[in-house]
Amino acid sequence: MASRTSGKGSQSTAGTAKGRTGRTPAPAKKAAPARKPAAKKAAAAKRVPAKKAAAKPAPSPTGGVVRLVRALWLGCAHAVGAVFRGIGQGARNLDPAHRKDGLALLLLALALIVAAGTWSNLSGPVGDLVTMLITGLFGRLDLLVPILLGVMAVRFIRHPEQTDANGRIGIGLSALVIGVLGLVHIACGAPGRDEGTTAMQNAGGLIGWGASKPLIFTMGAPLAVPMLVLLTIFGLLVVTATPVNAIPQRLRRLGIRLGIIAPNEYDEGYGEAEGAAGERHDPEQWRARNGSGPGSGSGDPADEAEEAALARRRRPRRTAARPGMEREMDAVDVAAAAAAALDGAVYGGMPPSPLVADLTQGISAEREGAELTAPVPTARGERPVPDDSPGAAPEAAPENLAGQPHATTAAASGTLSVPDLTKAPPQTQALPPRAEQLQLRGDITYALPSLDLLEKGGPGKTRSAANDAVVASLRNVFTEFKVDADVTGFTRGPTVTRYEVTLGAAVKVERITALTKNIAYAVASPDVRIISPIPGKSAVGIEIPNTDREMVNLGDVLRLADAAEDDHPMLVALGKDVEGGYVMANLAKMPHVLVAGATGSGKSSCINCLITSVMVRATPEDVRMVLVDPKRVELTAYEGIPHLITPIITNPKRAAEALQWVVREMDLRYDDLAAFGYRHIDDFNQAIRDGKIKLPPGSERELSPYPYLLVIVDELADLMMVAPRDVEDSIVRITQLARAAGIHLVLATQRPSVDVVTGLIKANVPSRLAFATSSLADSRVILDQPGAEKLIGKGDGLFLPMGANKPVRLQGAFVTEDEIAGIVQHCKDQMAPVFRDDVTVGQKQKKEIDEDIGDDLDLLCQAAELVVSTQFGSTSMLQRKLRVGFAKAGRLMDLMESRGIVGPSEGSKARDVLLKADDLDGVLAVIRGEAHP
Repeated sequence: MASRTSGKGSQSTAGTAKGRTGRTPAPAKKAAPARKPAAKKAAAAKRVPAKKAAAKPAPSPTGGVVRLVRALWLGCAHAVGAVFRGIGQGARNLDPAHRKDGLALLLLALALIVAAGTWSNLSGPVGDLVTMLITGLFGRLDLLVPILLGVMAVRFIRHPEQTDANGRIGIGLSALVIGVLGLVHIACGAPGRDEGTTAMQNAGGLIGWGASKPLIFTMGAPLAVPMLVLLTIFGLLVVTATPVNAIPQRLRRLGIRLGIIAPNEYDEGYGEAEGAAGERHDPEQWRARNGSGPGSGSGDPADEAEEAALARRRRPRRTAARPGMEREMDAVDVAAAAAAALDGAVYGGMPPSPLVADLTQGISAEREGAELTAPVPTARGERPVPDDSPGAAPEAAPENLAGQPHATTAAASGTLSVPDLTKAPPQTQALPPRAEQLQLRGDITYALPSLDLLEKGGPGKTRSAANDAVVASLRNVFTEFKVDADVTGFTRGPTVTRYEVTLGAAVKVERITALTKNIAYAVASPDVRIISPIPGKSAVGIEIPNTDREMVNLGDVLRLADAAEDDHPMLVALGKDVEGGYVMANLAKMPHVLVAGATGSGKSSCINCLITSVMVRATPEDVRMVLVDPKRVELTAYEGIPHLITPIITNPKRAAEALQWVVREMDLRYDDLAAFGYRHIDDFNQAIRDGKIKLPPGSERELSPYPYLLVIVDELADLMMVAPRDVEDSIVRITQLARAAGIHLVLATQRPSVDVVTGLIKANVPSRLAFATSSLADSRVILDQPGAEKLIGKGDGLFLPMGANKPVRLQGAFVTEDEIAGIVQHCKDQMAPVFRDDVTVGQKQKKEIDEDIGDDLDLLCQAAELVVSTQFGSTSMLQRKLRVGFAKAGRLMDLMESRGIVGPSEGSKARDVLLKADDLDGVLAVIRGEAHP
């Protein structure tokens, strides 16, 4: 602003000079730049205000007493506030049940105090306070206040769980009290405050005056009375939870309850939504009570016949408040379930005895003959959600009478399909022996281990208080966020419970998935997994971990398979799914599986269950195993079992050689299949047992059935670190071709990264079992989809069998070390291990690698293959192709020169290649120290 002002001043001066002389004077133009620095300094001086000396504070007239008193007052206030905040924090940490009981007792104490002050002349400060507050507010209706407080206290004591109705009852009572007190105040003459306190207390009090005075002032007393009557009726309807259109039905039910109106057959189920006192009333009972029934002397044969027909047709009705609910168990069902429990079916995981089975079948037949319409069945293992209405009776958990859950059915994945064991015909004898599997070659008889060596687990829970609390929390979330959805059922598993949410009309599924974090906050669990939709159902599934987890014993799963008479030797136990069904898988149909998860997620327990399942169900001639344990501590308990084809391999290099032997064994089996015209090893073995295969004349070979060969690698990452190329090639070749040869791989790793589980391995291992992972990337490596990062560990896994689109969540089975030791000792006592010599024969005949090669064996073989195949011996080519430095490439060229692969150096020219492509295999064998092929 200062510069612009100075510029204008110079221009006006120049204009004045021009007007006087008629031309612009030259000195004015030259003098303008000289004035600009002075103008800038003046402007800067105006912009920066001069610093003023700080004024000294005036002396306090009180000498600091006020500040001292203020500091003391704030200190006391902070101390008192901290005390009350601590008390409030303790109250928040108190159990909700204690908080509700404390509120009820507080209301009861207030009722006693108010009753003493209003019903009698209570003296003292408390009496005066009650008279001033209660009588001043409620007027002549102050006598009803203690009764109202007492009723509320009794309700909190009897129904502490019905917290959702507190808001409704509070609104209804407020409207009812305001309407009644307003009418009372108008009826008493509508006294005002100018007439004194006594006149107000003898009418409707302050509440009645506040409700009636504005209405009288605005619309007059004739119209104020109907308004208050409508407000009173509204409060009464809200308190009783009665819609206007339901008033006739409620009045009719009240008349039936009082015995004034006779009920008919249409009023049979009226008590379903009647509240806590809404029990059923039979017309026959009403007539008998009122003296008008068939036995009361009416004597009309037609009426008696009609009543008898109605009694025969009448059956128990199901509560229709929620879909997916089942009827209650009657006394006979309870007795049958108790008998099955005493019979040992529940605790042993076996079908009930013939007596109990006949009892349950008789009950089912009698029920089917008695009922005209069968009840609506629920999903397998589904648990109905309890109704929130006060009159709803608790429903029994819909499980079979023996307490045995169903097994998961998945034909594509080879999982076991087991029917309902309680509906199966009674078993009168033991399972038939498997002669072809129990009798070994020669004079050796092998007995499978007894299932009694494995512990028995109790029946799983079908419902707990924690599930009801989660249902209430979910409904509260949907109500708060105004989502038209409801929890219609749930299926409880050992680790997680899946809650089924049904959406209303025109509600997007994304409304539920967007509330994932809010649901996790409401149920106080970060591990919430949403399935949209549940396979086979029009519902969204919300999987939430149980606060009371259960253990799944291996023995229970194997007993179920034994009861189903499935004698396949490669059937292994995996665990229990979310719906409460046992999950088993046939390794011969998978045919290879990748087991991965972080440390402590349950991977080792799964491997132990697989090996133990094979030992319990298969003889050494059925299944032979190759166990690879680079950790040296995981599989040592199985050392010396007869199922091993070679000692447990702990050296990663020896493991790579064992995989190469498996490839050779696979080729030999395919040679036999091709020679005799069979496509699968099972058909070939069956033909040998039936004697259909004839050897050519002069052959001295003895054909015997090939056993299944199960290769279990406990830690794939260690093998991939030592010999990645050889291990990957062997695994890929085995997984591509070994299915029909009866060779199956189980690859386990705790480092599911792309450098360990490569693309080729994933493409040829179709079945996956993922336990808890540390990141989303690891879950995508295992399952090719997210989900494993949200598992909670300790056996919680996702099983994705071959051919399935979505994984199945399960809790892995667990076997203790004592159980493993018992099974292993039984197998060792039956038979000594017979190892194959050709598995390690190549290792014994192998020579030591030349010292000058050292650790460059793989690079030297690649360089020799590259030079011989291209017939071009150049050091720079080795640098580019092998990605090595000049020194390493020169050393490789010198090593090939010493072994006669390339000629001597000729300056900058490429070296001559002395070998042809046909001689490459022999040269590579010599370099590796092997015999010439």
